[in-house]
Amino acid sequence: MVDTAVSSGPFPAFLAAWIQFLVPQPCFDKLFVDLDFMNIPCLKVVISKCLGFGIILGSVIVKVPQIVKLLKAKSGEGISLISVSCELLAISATWSYGFASKFPFSSYGEAVFLALQTLIIAFLVLFYNGQTMQAFTYVVSYVSVMVFLLSPYAPFQLLSILQTGNAFVIMASKLIQAVTNFQNKSTGQLSVITVFLLFVGAIARIFTSIQETGDNLVVFTYVVSTVFNGIIAAQMLLYWKADNKAKME
Repeated sequence: MVDTAVSSGPFPAFLAAWIQFLVPQPCFDKLFVDLDFMNIPCLKVVISKCLGFGIILGSVIVKVPQIVKLLKAKSGEGISLISVSCELLAISATWSYGFASKFPFSSYGEAVFLALQTLIIAFLVLFYNGQTMQAFTYVVSYVSVMVFLLSPYAPFQLLSILQTGNAFVIMASKLIQAVTNFQNKSTGQLSVITVFLLFVGAIARIFTSIQETGDNLVVFTYVVSTVFNGIIAAQMLLYWKADNKAKME
């Protein structure tokens, strides 16, 4: 059984408690008390924790460029609502499954912030398409579903099924957006910053999921996410000149 007692080591107690968010026991003692800095398993834990919390911090703003771009253009042109909705479903499944499984928050926390930002994007796409009532209904419906999925009344089997289907939902979401981009020969109002941050974040999550959850469903989901986010990122590069030319005309 892992010892979770708080040890201060060479640090003041209050500082040691904060450090142990990134260096949990028994690794805290191995690294800072025993000075075993070459302890590979503990180094993996620390790297995973740092990456996990780094991803969460990044997720707070990762879709802000996309939201700002929509607000400035007052248009959702080139953004597939179906794709956004599929992505929101996948993110929400990760959030509710991680929460119910009692995984460390560092292993799924970004899903909370990504879900809120993706919901805003879906709202704006509907709103700028003149579907104001549908936009508000969309938000209310989503919030209602998430209240249930995060409650004790949601069967864990249901959450497992949602997580199992996550990879296919992500695949469908990105393929729909990729096809839209291909048909338009443009990435429309997609934000290059958001697209590439999602791609890099998915790569990092493969490692942190292996390290912190050991859940093959979660790992497979992020492998799929990496591949298909990579496709969208490649299209951003492919259609870069076309999009710049269109802006200048």
